Amino acid sequence: MKKTFYITTPIFYINAPPTIGSAYPTIVADVLARWSHLKKIDTFFLTGLDENSSKTVKAAREKGYKDIQKYADDMTKKWIEVWKKLNISYSGFIRTTGPKHKKLVQYYFNKSYKNKDIYLGTYKGLYCDGCEEFKKESDLKDSLCPYHKTKPSSIKEKNYFFRLSKYQNKLINLIEKNKEFVLPKERKEEILNFVKSGLHDISISRPNLEWGINVPFDKTQKIWVWFDALLNYYTGVPKKYWDGKVLHLVGKDIQKFHCVIWPALLFSVKEKLPTTVFSHGFFTIDGQKISKSLGNAIDPIELSNKYSVDALRYYLIREIHFGQDGDFSETALKNRLNNELANDLGNLLSRTLTLVEKFYNGKIKKGKIDSKLKNKLNFKKIDSLIEKINLTEALSEIWKFIKEVNKYINDKKPWENEKERKDILYSALDSLRIIALLLSPFIPDTSEKINKQLNIKLTNFKDVKFGLLKEGKINKGEILFKKIEEPIQRTKEFKNNEIKPKPMIKYEDFQKLEIKVGKIKSAKEHPNADKLLILEVDTGDRVRQIVAGIKGHYSLEELKGKEIIVLTNLEPRDLRGFKSEGMLLAASDDNKIVILKPEKEIKPGSGIK
Repeated sequence: MKKTFYITTPIFYINAPPTIGSAYPTIVADVLARWSHLKKIDTFFLTGLDENSSKTVKAAREKGYKDIQKYADDMTKKWIEVWKKLNISYSGFIRTTGPKHKKLVQYYFNKSYKNKDIYLGTYKGLYCDGCEEFKKESDLKDSLCPYHKTKPSSIKEKNYFFRLSKYQNKLINLIEKNKEFVLPKERKEEILNFVKSGLHDISISRPNLEWGINVPFDKTQKIWVWFDALLNYYTGVPKKYWDGKVLHLVGKDIQKFHCVIWPALLFSVKEKLPTTVFSHGFFTIDGQKISKSLGNAIDPIELSNKYSVDALRYYLIREIHFGQDGDFSETALKNRLNNELANDLGNLLSRTLTLVEKFYNGKIKKGKIDSKLKNKLNFKKIDSLIEKINLTEALSEIWKFIKEVNKYINDKKPWENEKERKDILYSALDSLRIIALLLSPFIPDTSEKINKQLNIKLTNFKDVKFGLLKEGKINKGEILFKKIEEPIQRTKEFKNNEIKPKPMIKYEDFQKLEIKVGKIKSAKEHPNADKLLILEVDTGDRVRQIVAGIKGHYSLEELKGKEIIVLTNLEPRDLRGFKSEGMLLAASDDNKIVILKPEKEIKPGSGIK
């Protein structure tokens, strides 16, 4: 059987344009789909819109639409425009108002009914319009929906029910025995505990609604929006893609629907299950979930217009581990752009091509690849991380290689080293070719710009081999990323490059600080943080561990043996799982960090007075 990969995002409500929260899983899915294509795997990437919601009706009425379908059509255009702007390369775009989808939803409803898994009953209880879900008191927090901060409505109505309780044991068996079905692992425990607490039959229709898909044998009832929405994964794709790997990316607020109700429905209609349901975390601002309904949504187009699409894509993947919550920060986005995209990647391309222009009149001269540099790239590790949906670490591994190429040029000094110049520059150019290939799923526009300047075309991962770059002429162009230089805001009282001071302290308070000279014995990268290094520092009295946010500003080699200034009587604290027993002193501006050090060599432990 031919290998296939089918990846989906949730389908999104159309009551408002896309936010950064809906853009995030869609960009992640796009990266995974592009990566799979570059591995020559037959891949289908499905995204789309959930249009059969009461939210659609409410939003249409609020905006003055009489024709709800016209509102849905107009909103769909806006979503498609945003995905096009963000470079989303989907294979299929599903709309739940489409005739094929409606027909198949009614087919599966009928099939489940004939299998005696659907029956008519009476529902009495709570319903959250925001979640489009019936709620139990135990689901609420302070009598409010925890996601929408609203009080559910109390309703009593006749509905068709699905026998979810029938599949409780089968679901427990599925989740316990299939390690890949619910990921990440912490989500698996949540879902398993939920199922083991006892499943009840659920209402899957609503009476007398003006919008939605009719129950095929009862026109007084509309099919519950979640029964309808979940089936998009079947109705929006050629069926052959369910024979291979199937990956659903969803938010953790809707994992219950995908990990419990969805497989139970598939059991009922005797269709294949997805391979994995992977739940990502929430975006927060000041600890509050970003949500359209809470009114704190962030516009991804506004951000991409300000910083570029690729800068936004890069930041979202690099900053936030998929599966964990992440706090959005525009400052962090600017820092990533300035320090990593502009400094590390942009400068590497610019300086290399400038040297090729200077010494070889812009021509690529084929030379010998440096074996040490070649061994710094571990493609198998990067690919393995992608397979585990650890995109942040995969991108971090690619960036390690970018930094190694920069260091290689600094160490080899091709502007001075005429004897090895051809080999050095060819090694750097061919490394850039591979870097552009590896980065193309993450920042496709930037990858294309690199390829154009190298005068090559995007290929696939069989070309992650050194020495393939052919001789030719480069096309040095504009820089890849412009730094965001923002003026420092100053008060009227402080001018002439002065920085507004902090409040005065007493001399006695300063005397409480114990500041000594330290000598770095060793330095290594923090395994769980992008900006931290773990240092072993001799401060005279002992060797202490200090975790410092200086990664990217100093190499591990240049730190070893370096004398620094250390605050030693700072209370120890845990930084991402490693204890820090002091703080090194450093100066910083918007772009760099400089460690403070003694002017002359002095023994470790010497006091600062």
